[in-house]
This record gives sequence, C-alpha cells and structure tokens, in this order.
Amino acid sequence: MKKRIVLYKRLSEALMARLQAHAEVTLVESPSADGLARLRAALPGAHGLLGASLRLDAPLLDLAPQLEVVSSVSVGVDNYDIDAFDQRGVLLTNTPDVLTETTADTGFALILACARRVVELDGWIRAGHWQAGIGPAQFGCDVQGKTLGIVGMGRIGEALARRAHAGFGMRVLYHTRQPRPEVEARFAAAHRSLEALLAESDFVCLCLPLTAATENLIGAPQLALMKPSAILVNISRGRVLGEAALFQALAERRIRGAGLDVFVREPLPADSPLLQLDNLVVTPHIGSATEETREAMARCAVDNLLAALAGERPQNLVNPLAWSRRNP
Repeated sequence: MKKRIVLYKRLSEALMARLQAHAEVTLVESPSADGLARLRAALPGAHGLLGASLRLDAPLLDLAPQLEVVSSVSVGVDNYDIDAFDQRGVLLTNTPDVLTETTADTGFALILACARRVVELDGWIRAGHWQAGIGPAQFGCDVQGKTLGIVGMGRIGEALARRAHAGFGMRVLYHTRQPRPEVEARFAAAHRSLEALLAESDFVCLCLPLTAATENLIGAPQLALMKPSAILVNISRGRVLGEAALFQALAERRIRGAGLDVFVREPLPADSPLLQLDNLVVTPHIGSATEETREAMARCAVDNLLAALAGERPQNLVNPLAWSRRNP
C-alpha cells in the first residue's frame, strides 16, 4: 500500500509524476484560509508533507498522527516548531546549497541597485524629469573598492564575500560567533564584533538565520553605529531587522539607503510606511526566485521526502534527534 503525501506547493509535472509513482499524492495548492482548511482535513492520513511558507506547529502536527516527514522547499526553518517535531519523531528536511548562489546574486543586486539608485532614477525618468544632463542630484556611490560587512558567514555569506572580493575588489568584514580562518584566507576577510562591523562598513548585508538570538538583532542602537553614507541590505529574514527603526534612519537620512528582500509581514502591506521612502529598494522575497533554482529546490525536497519515507536518513535532515527517536 502506498504512503500518502500532502503537497501544499505545486510542483513541475516531472516531479509530480515521480511522487505519484511512489505514493498517493494530495495537492493543497495554497495555504490560504480555504487551503489551510483543506490541508487540515488531509493531515490525519498523511505520512509526508511537502511545501513552504506555512507555519507548522504542535496543533497542526497533532492532526497528523501518522506523519513521518515534512520536506520544506526552503533553507530557512523558522516556520517550524522543531521541538514539537522532535517530540513526535517527525523528520524535518530543508534545501540548502541549491539556492546559495542565486540568493547571493539577489544580495548583490540590491547592493548595486541602492548604490546607483537604479529604482529611484528609473521612476525619475518615467515621470518625465530627464530634461537635460544629469548632475549631483542624481549621483550614486561606488561599490568597487568599498568595504562590505557581512553579518552571518554561512553558505550565502561566503558566496557574497566571493563576489565582493573577486568581482569588485571590496574589503570584506564579517561577524559570526566564532572566527572562520578559512574564510579569511580565501577572501582576505577580517572578523569583527557586530558593533565594529557596522561602524566600519560602507555596505552591510544581513545573511543569518532567524533564531531567538538573532530576532531584532539590528535596531535603532545598531543603525546609529552605521556611517551616514552606508547602505544596509537584508536577504535573511524580516524579523532580524527592526523595521520601524530602519524607517526612521532612512527618513532622517541617517544612513544613505537600504535594500530589503524580506519583511516582518509578507506580503508587505500596500500601506506600509516603508513604501514612502525613495532611498529604499524593495523586492518580494525573491532571494531564490529563478526558474532554475526553484526547480532545483523542489527536486531536492522530493529527494529528501522519498528517502525519509523509504526509511533512509535524508541528506538534508534538520533535526537528527527525531531520527534517533525513530531509529533507536
């Protein structure tokens, strides 16, 4: 008898066919209000779940007593109550590596767009203001040769450092709990305290996971340490950064600009005060959003799911404690 899989994310035809060859598949395409009701109805018989961007906590897990694995099509796992997974022996997997380069591209796109005021000046032209040659009012700032501070030196941080060092001749600073000598050797990087990094950097990019320790890591006191000419970019999670404090810093021109791909609330509300700012570039959480990378992520998630349902330890297991409980 085939096991049951519930999807809350549509996959390509090839990946759907692969899953259907191994399991009985139920698709709940969107975890909206209606979709969440259908998901809850499908959980009692589910052995596996696959999807992204849905908070899975103890009450939802309680509806799925046969659940063996949740395969997340993401690298971040802040939407999952891992303690609840461990207590129930439910495996959680994610999709690291495959999105690293694409997300680093997004980070650098925001750095360049902010530095050269790409979005602002695009709107300026479209509004009919380009009537003569440009002057200082339209000038941006250089990226090459400047100092990039990276907060969080995981896979994405390393990919960003490589672009900065090899592609733009930038000086690289980084902040992590422990220095990483191999990163320093590869990218001529220097470890700094968070305070020193913020004070020295021309560009600061947040590349760290959301945890209890990193939530609201960057607020008004930290922003006050940055240079007035500095630019802040966030490609990690929205709650790492205090949005109200950032709004004030940008509105009062206490920092030059910012680029955000992630927000406390997503989708970003149309009446968000952030959208009033002309020195802010926003993108709708597109860090890994290319056709190639999203398909690679989905393929990785399917691999993880099928391995777990076959009794194998999946390659990208987030919670080894649950595996130990299932396999004493």
